[in-house]
Amino acid sequence: MDINRAKELFFQHLRVEKGLSEDTVLSYAYDINEFLKEFKYNDTEDILPTDIGDFMRIQSKNKMATATIARRLSSLKNFYIFLEKEDFIHLPMRDVETPKGVKHLPSVLSIEQVEQLLDAPDLDKDEGVRDRAMLELMYASGLRVSELLSLKMKNISFERNIVTVIGKGNKQRKVPFGDFAKDYLVQYIDHARKKNPGSRTDYVFLNRYGKPLSRQYFFLQVKKYAEQVGIKEDISPHTLRHCFATHLLESSADIRTVQEMLGHSNIATTQIYLNISTRRILEAYDLYSKRK
Repeated sequence: MDINRAKELFFQHLRVEKGLSEDTVLSYAYDINEFLKEFKYNDTEDILPTDIGDFMRIQSKNKMATATIARRLSSLKNFYIFLEKEDFIHLPMRDVETPKGVKHLPSVLSIEQVEQLLDAPDLDKDEGVRDRAMLELMYASGLRVSELLSLKMKNISFERNIVTVIGKGNKQRKVPFGDFAKDYLVQYIDHARKKNPGSRTDYVFLNRYGKPLSRQYFFLQVKKYAEQVGIKEDISPHTLRHCFATHLLESSADIRTVQEMLGHSNIATTQIYLNISTRRILEAYDLYSKRK
């Protein structure tokens, strides 16, 4: 892909899906453009995993401040990760050395907040029935947003309550979902979806024109519903995946099982949710202790 087009898509991703301010996006743009001054790419296929390390060494040789180097490293890693996620590049990111910093835990809603979010769509509207089915399935299965939006009819087994998805690295996995999600999926597929102009297509979740929903659209819908029910936290569709994992672990689910359901290749990624779960339990314990 043309490198300038790739940059545009990345900045759009930061604005729409990440909800970052324009100043923050401009900061990313400055860092990436400084990088591209050193490596004059025309296409994403020209990018090498060693270029980030080489750029860091150039920055250090030019006596840039440590904080600036760390910030630019973070900007470039996020850019590379986005390109890899979108299949514009295929790079072994694990080979890129990064300074160890503070890990920021993902935002997680309480069970009560999740229930409020799930209840937000208007079931008197076809759009609301579709959105409720999507939210229920995400929370019930922990699917990634891309996996949810690319889900096809043939990948759902209503007899076994299982969805089959192709995750990162082209790995297939089967994920169970509960009866709540099943009920809303059936309601959507048997009624609202049948009236959709794209009802004969294989994609499950369709816009009013019969095309698969975009991530940007679903992101904005989730933000709208969160605001509608008074959720103050800055959330996105991916928040439901965080909630799925954390609430499972809080219910004493086995971490290896949660790892398989999420499609994590490394259990260390899943352990982030264990940290959230432990933090939430400790907070609840502290509140309980103060009331005694």
